[in-house]
Amino acid sequence: MTAFTSMEARNTVEAEMPWPARPLPPTVYQALAAVSDAHGTRPAISFQILSDPKSKAETLSWAQVHARATQAANLFRSLGIEEGDVVAFLMPNCNETAVVLLGGMTAGIVNPINPLLDVEQIAGILNETKAKVLVTLKSFPKTDVAQKAAEAVRFAPSVKTVLEVDLLRYLAPPKSWIVPLVRPKVTVQHHAKVLDLNAELDRQPGDALSFAEPEGDRVAAFFHTGGTTGTPKVAQHKQSGMIYNGWLGQRLIFTEEDVLICPLPMFHVFACYPILMSAIQAGAHVVFPTPAGYRGEGVFDNFWKLIERWGVTFLITVPTALSALMQRPVNADVSTLKVGISGSAPLPVELYNRFQDATGVQLTEGYGLTEATCLVSCNPIEGVKKVGSVGIPLPYTDVRILHCEDDGSVNHECQPDEVGEICIANPGVYEGSTYTEEGKNLGLFADRIYLRTGDLGRLDEDGYLWITGRKKDLIIRGGHNIDPAEIEEALMGHEAVAMVAAIGQPDEKAGELPCVYVELVEGGDVSQRDLMEFASTRIHERAAIPKHLEIIDVLPKTAVGKVFKPDLRRLAIARVYNDALSRAGLPVTVTEVVEDKKLGLTAVLASSGDVDEDALAHTLGTYTRPWRWQDAD
Repeated sequence: MTAFTSMEARNTVEAEMPWPARPLPPTVYQALAAVSDAHGTRPAISFQILSDPKSKAETLSWAQVHARATQAANLFRSLGIEEGDVVAFLMPNCNETAVVLLGGMTAGIVNPINPLLDVEQIAGILNETKAKVLVTLKSFPKTDVAQKAAEAVRFAPSVKTVLEVDLLRYLAPPKSWIVPLVRPKVTVQHHAKVLDLNAELDRQPGDALSFAEPEGDRVAAFFHTGGTTGTPKVAQHKQSGMIYNGWLGQRLIFTEEDVLICPLPMFHVFACYPILMSAIQAGAHVVFPTPAGYRGEGVFDNFWKLIERWGVTFLITVPTALSALMQRPVNADVSTLKVGISGSAPLPVELYNRFQDATGVQLTEGYGLTEATCLVSCNPIEGVKKVGSVGIPLPYTDVRILHCEDDGSVNHECQPDEVGEICIANPGVYEGSTYTEEGKNLGLFADRIYLRTGDLGRLDEDGYLWITGRKKDLIIRGGHNIDPAEIEEALMGHEAVAMVAAIGQPDEKAGELPCVYVELVEGGDVSQRDLMEFASTRIHERAAIPKHLEIIDVLPKTAVGKVFKPDLRRLAIARVYNDALSRAGLPVTVTEVVEDKKLGLTAVLASSGDVDEDALAHTLGTYTRPWRWQDAD
């Protein structure tokens, strides 16, 4: 393992040899076979269904994961899955989820689906990918996954087989006695055959594949993005991109001695690639606490004790989870913890400081996206961490800051500290074919090579990447993408509404929350409360329901009549920050919000008395948008 300390260290790794020359396994299955040979008896994946640190847990060794993934691949082939066919899973976290992920991408193409989506969206993804097999839960208390799956399959004629996982086996008495008595009944009206996954796996050989793995690189996973309006876009991931993500973790961060706790879902690239694929190549141990991860009952209350139980060295997290953790005392021995790795959304400086003060451990923030098979950049684990940046581009990742035309042609490359669109090329980018729907790839690449992320940012003189905003209007609530069109279309259905604009307003816990501004038709008469009730009944996903709705006389517009959302973001930042300052009793107000060349939208402050600078930094440091004093340069 090479210490990831600086841009120079990163460049040294890259200069060793070209990426294609590296002696790496060509497929994830071969990487899994290698780790089984090298570390077969070591713990690989652990899962506990309850958050109590003393509750029952199941740990699979690397040899067991390899054998079970082999059985899964053989099972899927026996069910008609060939190289280009799709195995979808609608699952929370458990050991079977990891096995299905690995077996699915070995037999064909695996397609994880977010169980929080509504039935129409799940069915839409199944139809978009033409999935033949769906793996999901057997009906279980306190979850509607089985019910959603049964309904979605009704509208997905390509699905011929449904394989069910019964979480009952993870429970100990007396809970294991109670579940069969209270298990919800699911009415199955679809056409697919329903089988028990574990029973079917047991019938398959686990010592070798029953088929020859395809030679050469290929698409082995479909991951959907977003998902709050219509059918989400589906990104294609090749084996080489998965191997690249795992190699980065093994080469720069993890060893076989490390234990990673990952309460993030395996339908998301963060858990699957930087974490699971890194563990496979390094031989590290991954712990998945509860099916719902951070959302699991009691997880935050028991979290520090879970770290003690498993001897965790790396914490995998997101800012919303960190915010909740910092509201609990560190009530266990966390001395094994080396580093916390945060991603999915911007990390507030105050949250970084609070975590370090509470644990004595530094957080490392990184950046990735589904369209790039995840990893792009990361602050050095053992080097200078520029808090607020997303670190240094990783080896073999080329980041350019560009101004592009809609068709992807480049009209300007930015200088250091000049803001433009973040565009990337690395082994995780599938050039020209990022999405399954060809039309969505038009204009997606700068110079036909560099993926246009839609994020705005800058590279500083030391090569660190800073994200300053988003060219696309997505609202990112706790790492979850919300398309503002979902909110806008819902409210436009009201007869009194002339125009709607939804944006993300700053939030100390979620990073952003949906906020909507409404312009009424002439003579329109409706209250904010009535509009909120109207919206809440027409927005599919609860996370997308606005947390603030405001009626204004006229929405700001461009010369061609489009709503100018930067002005609305300025209004929201000023309102949220002024409210926070008032609640903190600070004699400070936001006088304006300006577009800073380096930092993006920045709140400008003025004081009317003596100001406690520490209290001010604490109050505004919980948000991700920057601020400065009125007389600052």
